[in-house]
This record gives sequence, structure tokens and C-alpha cells, in this order.
Amino acid sequence: MTPEQLSEVVIAAARTALTGRGLDPALLPPTATVERPRNPEHGDYATNLALQVAKKVGLQPRELAQAIADNLVQIAGVAGAEVAGPGFLNIRLDPAATGQLARTVVEAGAEYGRTQLLSGQKINLEFVSVNPTGPIHIGGVRWAAVGDALARLLRAVGADVGTEYYFNDAGSQIDRFARSLYATAKGDPVPEDGYHGTYIGEIAQAVLEKQPDALARPEDDAVEVFRVEGVALMFAEVKSKLTEFGVHFDRYFNEKELHDRGELASALERLRQQGRVYEADGATWIRTTDFGDDKDRVYVRSNGAYTYYAADCAYYLDKRQRGFDKVVIMLGADHHGYIGRLRAMCACFGDDPDRNLEILIGQLVNLVKDGQPVRMSKRAGTVVSLDDLVDAVGVDAARYALARYSVDSPIDVDLDLWTKRSNDNPIYYVQYVAARTAGVSRMAADLGLTRGDEFDPALLSHEKELDLLKSLGDFPGTVATAAELREPHRVTRYLEELSGAYHRFYDNCRILPRGDEPVTDQMRARLWLNDAARTVIANGLGLLGVSAPERM
Repeated sequence: MTPEQLSEVVIAAARTALTGRGLDPALLPPTATVERPRNPEHGDYATNLALQVAKKVGLQPRELAQAIADNLVQIAGVAGAEVAGPGFLNIRLDPAATGQLARTVVEAGAEYGRTQLLSGQKINLEFVSVNPTGPIHIGGVRWAAVGDALARLLRAVGADVGTEYYFNDAGSQIDRFARSLYATAKGDPVPEDGYHGTYIGEIAQAVLEKQPDALARPEDDAVEVFRVEGVALMFAEVKSKLTEFGVHFDRYFNEKELHDRGELASALERLRQQGRVYEADGATWIRTTDFGDDKDRVYVRSNGAYTYYAADCAYYLDKRQRGFDKVVIMLGADHHGYIGRLRAMCACFGDDPDRNLEILIGQLVNLVKDGQPVRMSKRAGTVVSLDDLVDAVGVDAARYALARYSVDSPIDVDLDLWTKRSNDNPIYYVQYVAARTAGVSRMAADLGLTRGDEFDPALLSHEKELDLLKSLGDFPGTVATAAELREPHRVTRYLEELSGAYHRFYDNCRILPRGDEPVTDQMRARLWLNDAARTVIANGLGLLGVSAPERM
């Protein structure tokens, strides 16, 4: 019995309790919160349902809890229910009800852990979105790992998710990039405000290979060639590197599209209709202070040029007009000041910032080796890039390490730790369970041991078996919470706890026969449990975009 199934059972018992007292069961919530108590001696699960609804139905919490308990113990699979404290209810399941979960997990396969919690929500998730002026830096790599995991989580709970990468391919940074390429191609020093690193020379050379006569053109024409070709080459490299990292976007959106289609002017007209536009000092302003921004924002400068904020407005409106209910934007630590202006922008369009917009801010990442910071990439110049991290630890370890911590916390990625082949390394610890469970299944097949159809869940009654089963039962709730709170790191910590439970089960409960020892029903039951653990480890790693190896 999963926690979700037990929740339904608790609500059913509560309905019966209220109906028997002539009270309205419609006053109950649709689900009951059931959690594993901190002290296992208190039972398998606990619920505070009685405390939640007692006042609403006109009963004392302990009285209601006892009424629910009296009905719970009549339900198959519930071994006991006891009232504790002011009205908590501690619940014990019989071994058969607990053990049945092993079969439930195996038969559900890849679907185990998936729900329809956010069904009906259409979410646009934008992440990474670094400028196409250089390789993806380590901060962007963090967003690649976390953003892709979050997209997988949201889809796992039923949301309709569109992932998007926004290329700022218009503006002054592109001009500096083009002039840096042009100067390098000519053999001149890069402009003081330009871009450095060996990649600039590589891109400049690649442009010349495509356009051999570029340097023979007038300067402005030549710079334009380097802009167009250089951005296209950088764009292609970024896409390629993200694909190698296992990150695929539903759409790559170019800022230039907004300009070419006249969407900045259209968004401005929409804001005029909302009464949020005024003219001052020769410029066009948006009255964002009406919605808590620290100052009004310029939309069109006095020279007639659109601002970056104008592009932000047009891009947000474009997403909403494509049918997305919520726009989620993941930004780096240096963009914290954008929260207020973007929320005000949302409100200026007539939307609700609490419902239609969500801003996630990620903190910095540092690489450490031999106890010292890794400060520079040979190729990118002054930053550590995606290639640097992947070359050091591999894709799986990089993704897992970056997703393992709350995004609002700065992290140090210790390269020595994440390359260790020992249980000190979290990804090794989890993937070893994936490989071990697969190995047990292979050895069982070699011995002619199959799970069979005659599964007796009551045979899974050992303390370590029950601990592992309870951990497996926590997976759907962990996925739901991680998706709702936008916290993929909850999945990594869960997988590490599950791995510990599996190791303890494996060390204490023999699965395979020895020598000529006959196969028993208990071995078959334990094989079901082994394969259930394999299923959940694979599902959990899959949500992080990490492989579940069959051999290590």
C-alpha cells in the first residue's frame, strides 16, 4: 500500500465516521496527509486529518481521531490505528499490505511515481539562455542540469511543459562579439570591451573558411559577416554541447525574431491599452512603479532604440499568446534585481504575477580540485565552461552534482569527490545500487529463479525489507513535492536514502540460493523487492537525466 493509497483509505474511514454521526462528509478534504513518523515505534504512518477538520465538523480532535481509527482497523491491510497527542493518528499496516507494494512498483514500471497532480497546467520553462558570445559557463551548466530535471519532474506530475532557450542575438553584446572576431581575424588586438579566449580565434577562423573574402570587404560589411556567421557558429556549438549534456529544448527562440516580426511595437500597444505607458524626456516609459517596481522602466530610448526591457516585455507576451498559463524563468544570481521589474511587467499586461509568472534565481557554482578553486578555462578564457566540468567528471556526475543542492545555495563541486569510485561519491553510491539490482536479476535468471506469479507479500516481513518497502512507497510523494516546490535536489537526497535502505536489505536478507539449496517463495518475494528497487532507482535517476547502469 502506497502513502497515496493509504491517504484514500484514511479519507474513506473518515467519511464513514462522519456519516455515522450524522455529519457531512463533504467537509473533508479530498486527500489526507500521511507521513512516516520520525520514531518508527509510533507506527508505519501518521496523519493529522482529525486536527485539520475537527473544528469544522464540530467534534473534539481526539474524538474524531478515535472514530476514524475505529473504522480504519476494519479495512483490509490496516493492522492497527492509535490516537496520539492532541489528535494525531498513528497507523500500522500488516506485512502483506506493505509487501504488496513490491509488485505494484514492478508492474507499474516506468510509470511508478508519475501522477496527474498538475494536470491541466501549461507551463513555459525557460532556462540556460546564455548570450551566444561564448561557451556555456558553469552557472549556465547548473541551470541546464536543474532546468532539465525540473522539466522532467513537471511532466511526471501531469503538467504540459514547453522548454525554451532564449538567444539574445540582438544588442550591444553581439556587436562587441562581432568586432572581437573581426579584430582577431585581422590579427589586431581585441577591443578593450571585447571577448577573449581561444574560442574567439577558432570562431574567427571558421568564419573565414565559410566566407574567405570577408576581410576584403569594407569594415562595416565585414563586421556584419562576422556577426551573422559568428553567432550562427556559436549558436550551433551551444546546441551541440547541450545535446551532448542530455538537454533538449522544445524551442530555441531568437530575440531577433521579436524585432523582425514587430512584436516589440505590438507589446507596447498592448501596454498602452492597459494605460501603463507615458512619454517623458523624449523617451517612452512603462509605469511599473504602479506594481511595486523600484522605478519606472524605459521602453523606447530618446534615440528611438528599444531597450532590453522592451524585448523582455515582448517575449513574455509572446509566450502568453502561445497559450502558456505560467511562464517560469530561471535566472542567475546576478539577475536578482530582475524579479521586481518582471513581476511589475506581468501586472502591467493585466496578468497576475503570482499565477502567471515565476522567477527562479540560482546561486554561483565553484569548481574545486585538490582543495583549491579551479578558476580558468583554457578555451573560454576567464570562465569555467560546460566542457571543463564534463571532461573532469563526466555527464552523469556533472548533472547529479549540480542538481543535488537547492538552487538558492552557492555550491562547491569537488572534482576529486565526484570522480571517486567509492560510496563517498553520491552518484557512485546510487548508480552502484542500479548496477547491483540488475546484477541480482541476471544471476537469478542464470540460476533459473524467476519472480513467478505466486507472490506472497506477507513473506516480506524482515525489518530491513519493511524499511526498503516504506522507502519505495515515498517515491511518488517525493516526486510531487519536488515538482511543486521546484526542487529537484529532493530527488537526489531521496535516491541516496533509498540506496542506503537497499544496501541494508541486501546485507541482511539473502535473495539467491546457494549451491543446491532449493528456491523458496521467500526468495521469489525478495526478487520482487530487488526488482522494485531497481525500478525506482532507474525512474528517479531518469528524472535527473542520469543513467541507471546495469554494470559498473
